[in-house]
Amino acid sequence: MTVLGLDIGTTTISAVVMRDGKVLAAKTLKNDSFLPDRPVWEKAQDVRQIVTVAMQTVNELRTAYPEIERIGLTGQQHGIVYLDGSGTALSPLYIWQDGRGDLPYDDSRSYASYLTELTGYPLATGYGLVTHFYNLKNGLVPDNAKTFCTIHDYIAMLLAGTSSPRIDPSDAASFGFFDLEKGCFDIAALERAGMDPSILPQLAKTPCIGGRELPVYAAIGDNQASFLGATSGQPDCMLINVGTGSQFSVHTPRYMTCPGLETRPFPLGGYLLVGSSLCGGRAYALLEGFFRKVADMLGSPVDSCYGAMARLLDRAPAPEDPVKVIPLFQGTRSDPTRRGSIENLSVDNFTPLSLLYGMMQGMTAELYEMYRCYTAQGGRCDKLYGSGNGLRKNAQLRKCFETAFGLPLILSRNEEEAACGAALFAAAN
Repeated sequence: MTVLGLDIGTTTISAVVMRDGKVLAAKTLKNDSFLPDRPVWEKAQDVRQIVTVAMQTVNELRTAYPEIERIGLTGQQHGIVYLDGSGTALSPLYIWQDGRGDLPYDDSRSYASYLTELTGYPLATGYGLVTHFYNLKNGLVPDNAKTFCTIHDYIAMLLAGTSSPRIDPSDAASFGFFDLEKGCFDIAALERAGMDPSILPQLAKTPCIGGRELPVYAAIGDNQASFLGATSGQPDCMLINVGTGSQFSVHTPRYMTCPGLETRPFPLGGYLLVGSSLCGGRAYALLEGFFRKVADMLGSPVDSCYGAMARLLDRAPAPEDPVKVIPLFQGTRSDPTRRGSIENLSVDNFTPLSLLYGMMQGMTAELYEMYRCYTAQGGRCDKLYGSGNGLRKNAQLRKCFETAFGLPLILSRNEEEAACGAALFAAAN
């Protein structure tokens, strides 16, 4: 079977054509649709621009591969776009990075923390129903809005030729107020918060949601799609992803909760337990930027220090007592005010090599601690997969993870993991 998978990411739009699990073609374009001149806390993108690029990509690949039989989609979770009754977009896409949920609701609470306190659901800024709650309280919901959905749900709706979105639980859960054990939105909690449940998008009753020419499958969350694409659907395994941010994900066939980890529905059954580092791979990029500034200070500016950093790691043995780096440069999702630190400095280890290893070990320790939370709840797993350019381009970082987890790291064979996962989901149904 030949399937097209489409991933509507925050900064890129990617697509793959897969046949029997193997990638025949891949295409990635920039998503430079951020809207200018917005409030500093608002992160919004132009829906029409995203749709234009996505549709052109689909049409080009369908022309090149007329044997394509199905279309699967994924994309950035949490964000919302409002639609009218005919399925027309009425607003920009308020993305997962949007900060209105952290604005003060009253003297002591943000909008997100107020909703968490009121309902008991762990909510954060950028979650779709937190964004909607703020918009509702501040008169920002479009007058004719009948529902909302993610951007990839919207594009799936357009490709399917329907006038209202039908969404997978993996996407629905990203909005918040979702009862994971029952697999539905918590209507009573929404009503306690003063939100009309009728604006909620409908859950897809079947994986296929329609299609004028080809069957189109309900869009799935990008975390779940990336897990599926990186592991090729292997059950009961875990995935480390290091990109701009970083994530730890582990599949479990049964519903369970772990402190510090978020439980998410998995489209092919079971659940993912997921922990996220807001900085992740960006921590290594910050260190590269620091080295470039040192070069500038010395009058020898360079375009990049990544090559020099890799050469140093390759030729020098790991220090026995590196500095300890806590890479919380952007805080945590639960506490954005936390900050990073550098500890264990001595006259012997205040060196570039020690900083490199300290940073990599700090990045590793963040995700390994999430794994420890999982095992403390009785979870066990003996397969470790890796994805993301942070791991692909840094052999020493891969070794840090292998040492910490005590397992070989299996690097994903698919570079566009999310798009591949969307294709595999469509193929499996």
